[in-house]
Amino acid sequence: MTTTHTSPATPEAPATRPPAKSLLARLVGNAAAGPLAALVIAVIVFALTTDTFFNIDNGSLIVEQFLVVGTLALGQTLIILTAGIDLANAAIMVLGTLVIAKLGQHSLPGGLALLVGVLLCTAIGAVSGTLVTRLRLPPFIVTLGVLSVLTATGQLFANGESFGVSSGVLTFLGKRSYLFGQIEVTNGMGVAIVLIVGLWFLLTQTSWGRNVYAVGDDEEAARLTGINTRRTLLSVYVLAGFVYGIAAWQALGRIPNADPNAFQTGNLDSITAVVIGGTSLFGGRGGIPGTVLGALVVTVLTNGLTQAGIDSLYQQVATGILVIVAVAVDRVVRRRAA
Repeated sequence: MTTTHTSPATPEAPATRPPAKSLLARLVGNAAAGPLAALVIAVIVFALTTDTFFNIDNGSLIVEQFLVVGTLALGQTLIILTAGIDLANAAIMVLGTLVIAKLGQHSLPGGLALLVGVLLCTAIGAVSGTLVTRLRLPPFIVTLGVLSVLTATGQLFANGESFGVSSGVLTFLGKRSYLFGQIEVTNGMGVAIVLIVGLWFLLTQTSWGRNVYAVGDDEEAARLTGINTRRTLLSVYVLAGFVYGIAAWQALGRIPNADPNAFQTGNLDSITAVVIGGTSLFGGRGGIPGTVLGALVVTVLTNGLTQAGIDSLYQQVATGILVIVAVAVDRVVRRRAA
């Protein structure tokens, strides 16, 4: 009879937990940490170097200035998350303000004029999305072409004029009230909060939002997993167009006058806000909270430099440097994660 000898079982190594990340590592890994740090630094610098930056009135002014650029940046975020870019968003908004104001002046009630303007902005977003999804044209080329068309269309539509608005509906977002008798707030701030929360919910708590991130990360892989990438991309452009329509309403609430020459750098300011906020130009990473912080950084920078008496050309230089640094950081992070 043969006997078999079994070797004693090798004792398993005790499970080891991965070392806990330090507070610094967690902060660096958080996409919102960079823009938050930039915002805090900017506030401290301008508070120390100017006498008026920390005034309550200036704080309210900063928030009001944030509303238009911030709303444009929210729509821009949706498109950049899909690895696209929208160079025409400010032109869409400006055309929306012109149509709303002119219709409200001459032919339609304010509410109906507003509806027409918002639907027009949404339709333009749908046209851009169709060109991107059906003809497979690069978003940069499509939106650059739309920018040229809409800039000329706005000038032709306005015939060199600007249109004032006085309707209660059209200027509703600019209506002011006071918290604690001192802090000035507008209805536009409430609309912005609803929009921010709504878009955050769509992107983080719905299957549509997961599809948007998947398409931005790798469109072909998303298609192979069963995601209708064309429909997802088209819906992004349509929703972004709607957001630009709300930005047009915000613009009329802030300044009740539609000017075809307004917001000429609005597209670049919105892209700057999105990139500074940690959303990757290569798609699939970022989100609404970072964009809000990025838009605040842009607004605080512009306001603080104005308070300090710095020429607007230098403000553009500072903003351009911020964009380059933000994109460079994003590229480094992507390479390390690969």
